[in-house]
Amino acid sequence: MDTPLHTIAVVGLGTMGTGIAEVLARAGREVIGIDVSDAAARQAVVALEASTARAVERERITEEERQNTLARFRTFSDLQAAADADLVIEVVPESYEAKQQVFRALDSVVRPGTILATGTNALSVTRLAADSEHPERVLGLHFFNPAPAMKLVEVVSSVLTSPHAVEAVTALARELGKEPVAVGDRPGFVADGLLFGYLNQAAAMYEAKYASREDIDAAMKLGCGLPMGPLALLDLIGIDTARTVLEAMYAESHDRLHAPAPILKQFSEAGLTGRKTGRGFYSYAAPGTSDVVPDALTPQPAAEGAAGREVRSVGVAGSGTMASGIAEVFAKAGYDVVLAARSPEKAETAKARIAKSLARSVDKGRMTAEAREATLARIAPAGSLDAFAEVDLAVEAVAEDLDVKQQLFATLDKICKEGAVLATTTSSLPVVACARATSRPQDVIGMHFFNPAPAMKLVEVVRTVLTSDEVHATVRAVTTKIKKHPVDCGDRAGFIVNALLFPYLNNAIKMVEEHYATLDDIDAAMKLGGGYPMGPFELLDVVGLDVSLAIEKVLHREFRDPGLAPAPLLEHLVAAGCLGRKTGRGFREYARR
Repeated sequence: MDTPLHTIAVVGLGTMGTGIAEVLARAGREVIGIDVSDAAARQAVVALEASTARAVERERITEEERQNTLARFRTFSDLQAAADADLVIEVVPESYEAKQQVFRALDSVVRPGTILATGTNALSVTRLAADSEHPERVLGLHFFNPAPAMKLVEVVSSVLTSPHAVEAVTALARELGKEPVAVGDRPGFVADGLLFGYLNQAAAMYEAKYASREDIDAAMKLGCGLPMGPLALLDLIGIDTARTVLEAMYAESHDRLHAPAPILKQFSEAGLTGRKTGRGFYSYAAPGTSDVVPDALTPQPAAEGAAGREVRSVGVAGSGTMASGIAEVFAKAGYDVVLAARSPEKAETAKARIAKSLARSVDKGRMTAEAREATLARIAPAGSLDAFAEVDLAVEAVAEDLDVKQQLFATLDKICKEGAVLATTTSSLPVVACARATSRPQDVIGMHFFNPAPAMKLVEVVRTVLTSDEVHATVRAVTTKIKKHPVDCGDRAGFIVNALLFPYLNNAIKMVEEHYATLDDIDAAMKLGGGYPMGPFELLDVVGLDVSLAIEKVLHREFRDPGLAPAPLLEHLVAAGCLGRKTGRGFREYARR
């Protein structure tokens, strides 16, 4: 096992195998590409030629380095070509039969000291190792797509794996410029174990016709800063591959959140497996391309002059960060804003917060001093909701307490003029319960802004069964005018973003509870393997563990799925007063300010 990993065979030259071969060749390794398909082997060579040519154009490598890289990559159709390899990485389709066939054949081809790695993200490494003549040399080496760009590599050990093999491939991963994370053998490992549960829930949400594919994807990109929406990502991964991963995860966990959504089976069996076939959740210009083309489900542009109410003035109720941010957004867009708090002093404090925010924008060159003054002049602080008498749209951003909100809506019902739209910014409470506190439930709607409101582009427009078409059209038009992206969703717990985000966060906590991986490894896996802007534990500490627990409880109560029950560790930390950054300690400790 002390042999340097200089000559490496890659078995299976699909998208992932080709990407891994490129990473190895560019890092100076001799790469033996093996595929039973001559066409796949030729395509792998063409792909490497094209990617290295782009690297030369962008001055990342020289032409001499490019030629050396190409010379280090040779392709074959017979496994016998792996005889001299120090490491073999298998990347054939996700099937025990296919992978076992490769491993059994390799036993009679390679040297006893050669390390055998599987690129599986769903199947048991232990089971594959057990079928090998030398199980101690078998491990998992899970790259992420696209392999040249993604930094994460999961190094998966079974109970049979030699520590020397693990050390060797871990060192190799670092030499390739990757970040290796050591994990145990269970379906999905860390990154996919969290990712695929989330993708499955998104597919189920779409299947239930709760929201359109475009709105689900836009919500997660804009609300969470993700590089891709979940349904577009399923198309990229392959819907059949996702179904295989989920089946393996469910077989071990028996968690309903991992039971593949029926739509995944329907699409797979119909051959609609995503980009590779030209059609999945979206339709593509041709198989293998990323160009989405319109189809029967593509939303049509809104008709000119869609029925809605005129909105010239807006009332914002509340004095916290969210209320201030929302008032700033409306004032910047040219609306006259009444900012009402429980006292004149609190309202003035909220306006002062807006003034500081606008001053920062001026300092950063995002707006002029004149625009700042004009924006501030449009905001009128008030110590009472009575100031909302003439507003066209009233938006509440008070405490996330249903009794408080219902009392406020009852008051707005008495104060606001006939025809005014009444909106709640709740992120977890039933909008219809606020609507029923008024005599005009048809005028009540949800406008869920994200924090910080001036920066975040998403607004979830939450329509109840009582909301009128006119009010819905009004709020969508206003949302667009304030330069936000509206997504439509129904009045159920979590709406789109929180309903998909918080089960993922909860599952990350369960991984730590089960001692499967550390906080740091999980955060690194999701940032490097999933392209997430923050790891789950970083995000939990920012959001606040008490807020997270409250949302988890609401989701569990609404959907009654055992898999949504809050992780005990989260409840324990909240009970101990460890609420995240705001208290100086959550999942991690923070320096006191």
